[in-house]
Amino acid sequence: QVQVVESGGGLVQAGGSLRLSCAVSGTHISPSGMSWYRQAPGNERQFVASIILNGQTNYADSVKGRFTISRNIAGNTVYLQMNSLKLDDTAVYYCRAMILQRQFWGQGTQVTVSS
Repeated sequence: QVQVVESGGGLVQAGGSLRLSCAVSGTHISPSGMSWYRQAPGNERQFVASIILNGQTNYADSVKGRFTISRNIAGNTVYLQMNSLKLDDTAVYYCRAMILQRQFWGQGTQVTVSS
């Protein structure tokens, strides 16, 4: 059974940094791609960043230059380094793993940016 578990969320002041982690377990197949999404109260879930097996990354315009997505060599853990955090970055951050054209989601980790 594939499991996706996020960690690293918390409370941080505006301008600060956080590093999120997402680990995939329960499969020997490396995800073909892993992504971060976020959802603020009252808003739809929105794309943040993604990385595929060849290392190619993609970012939402709102986080370009501030967030960096990376993964471990095995490809089953992905990180999101978030710098220069803004109040608007407050949300629940979700990790999605694509494995054999199926998507698996984690339960999310809360990121709260305070002024």
